Amino acid sequence: MKNLENITEERIFYHFNEISKIPRGSGNEKQISDYLLNFGRNLGLECIQDGALNVIIKKIASKGYEKAPVIIIQGHMDMVCEKNSEKIHDFTKDPIELIIKGDYIYADKTTLGADDGIALAYAMAILEDNTIEHPALEVLITSGEEAGMSGAMAIQPHYINGRIVLNIDSEEEGKLLVSCAGGIRTKSTIPIEWIDKKEKTKEYTLVIKGLKGGHSGTDINLGRGNSNKLMGRLLKEISKEIQLNLVSLNGGAKNNAIPREATAVISIKSAREKKLLDLKMKVCENLKKEFSKKDPDLRVYLLEYENSVKKVFSDDTTAKAINLLYMYTNGVNTVSSEIEGLTESSINLGVVTTNENGVEYLKLVKDIQRGHIKLIQK
Repeated sequence: MKNLENITEERIFYHFNEISKIPRGSGNEKQISDYLLNFGRNLGLECIQDGALNVIIKKIASKGYEKAPVIIIQGHMDMVCEKNSEKIHDFTKDPIELIIKGDYIYADKTTLGADDGIALAYAMAILEDNTIEHPALEVLITSGEEAGMSGAMAIQPHYINGRIVLNIDSEEEGKLLVSCAGGIRTKSTIPIEWIDKKEKTKEYTLVIKGLKGGHSGTDINLGRGNSNKLMGRLLKEISKEIQLNLVSLNGGAKNNAIPREATAVISIKSAREKKLLDLKMKVCENLKKEFSKKDPDLRVYLLEYENSVKKVFSDDTTAKAINLLYMYTNGVNTVSSEIEGLTESSINLGVVTTNENGVEYLKLVKDIQRGHIKLIQK
């Protein structure tokens, strides 16, 4: 693969490139839903679009396969939208910028949307190809998967005739996965007690960035850094030797994505600036050694905060906010005793945000039920 123009000669990659031009974050799916609907109609196929923006496209069986069971090909149209802070990108209107590196397609400093854009691309290529022999097909593309399966739960049964479902939302080519999984989203809040900024203090911004991130389900076992958790470690180490008050604490954008960046604004006595820099460098050096293989581009920055500050977190609120961030469970909880490398349950501390009333911690707990997993080699 040399460039995008070459690979889009293949119909699957052509369709993936085309849908990557359409904004399709969870809750912003009208345009992609209409695109899929019109695609099916232009092929002369039976198409349904329901109130939840789910799209069903039906194709009759090839000759000789009329009595075969109907096959449902299923995927979802929405994607997780995350970007690096320096990237200027509006997920509500800008296309995903695709780039080629070796044998892989990447996005330029944003999420790619292969989850689950590849399902759309596969399904569209199958629907338009009249040389493939197949039973009757029902392509079911649901909305809101990344935000709680809202589209799937809204599907009306009378729209569907098939009873065999091939869900194209896994990661390993040439394998079929039979499983049962679930997830729980939780939110914890530390109420903020605001106090007047203390005398002879100065504000600084701590920034953690350069992490690879990833999907909280499929990549949680790779040992990559979670920017929120690393920020917790950094703040904890600083607070052991310097009296500080938080001004804000933020990191991550989606609770089902491993966060790549985090920022904290702190207020300390001006005389402690040199000590703060020394502690930052010490922690940064340790983190870079720890993640030299998993996250080699990890960076920790200390910047002077340019905005004026009148209020800061109280000492008690600061301690609670840092301690919760530092102690929050994150990563793999249990692994399968039957299937090597299978994560059974995990926790991802995906988003930390500060508002006027509190610091919110959003996490996603995922669980795969034991005894219901089989990997079948093609």
